[in-house]
Amino acid sequence: MGKRIRINNITFGDGSLPVIAGPCVIESRDHSLKMAESIRSITDRLGISFIFKSSFDKANRSATGSYRGPDMDEGLQILADVKKEVGVPVLTDVHLPDQCATVAEVADVLQIPAFLCRQTDLLVAAGETGKTINIKKGQFLAPGKMAHAAEKVASTGNENILLTERGSSFGYGLVSDLTAIPTMQSSGYPVIFDATHSAQVPGGEATTGGQREMIPTLAKAAVAAGCDGLFMEVHDNPTDAKSDAATQWPLDQLEALLITLQNVHKAVRE
Repeated sequence: MGKRIRINNITFGDGSLPVIAGPCVIESRDHSLKMAESIRSITDRLGISFIFKSSFDKANRSATGSYRGPDMDEGLQILADVKKEVGVPVLTDVHLPDQCATVAEVADVLQIPAFLCRQTDLLVAAGETGKTINIKKGQFLAPGKMAHAAEKVASTGNENILLTERGSSFGYGLVSDLTAIPTMQSSGYPVIFDATHSAQVPGGEATTGGQREMIPTLAKAAVAAGCDGLFMEVHDNPTDAKSDAATQWPLDQLEALLITLQNVHKAVRE
């Protein structure tokens, strides 16, 4: 049996299906509060545990002129307001070792972006905060190798670790191999499935494309494969989103999708 990772009153690895959701990047204080309140209203109705996700900096955008988000100070203040006013835990990305301690003063979960999942100094600095660390699997990495990323965090004495599957590179696109979920779970840590980034089509354009219509298929397959939670970027107007517009899930379709996923989860558990 794998580890149970507790974040406030939310537990990953206990057979439940918590959801990490929110806009890809912080667009404004008002938008972040609106999205957190709206998603919490849905998850409360459905009895689903919810962690709000949004990034203060998207350091790996395709083009130089792409919107990256507010600076760290403003972004962390917005996330602190979400925690206080909406009453939910928050998750955000860290890109550099010297960001970790400051971000940990606000964030309940520090997330290691997929492209940085082998960066030893970053993983160790994140682990040293004592906070839960969500490590996203690199598109270039075999699932079994994620045990080494987890070991780097655990070397600090911090075993509050989540692993996230988000698809693997295949040519110039992505494919989802759902055997990655039990493979990564064999590390002993809960495994989250990122249903929205897994639908990306990186390609060669100035912005990353995607197949939003495939998100429900991927999410249902991952729940059936036994994932310990779901990660979804959600926006009230995806086509106008400032980042990952092609793969953010529409807020007005979130409840229906979560109900379907709850039914799949119940069927698999029974």
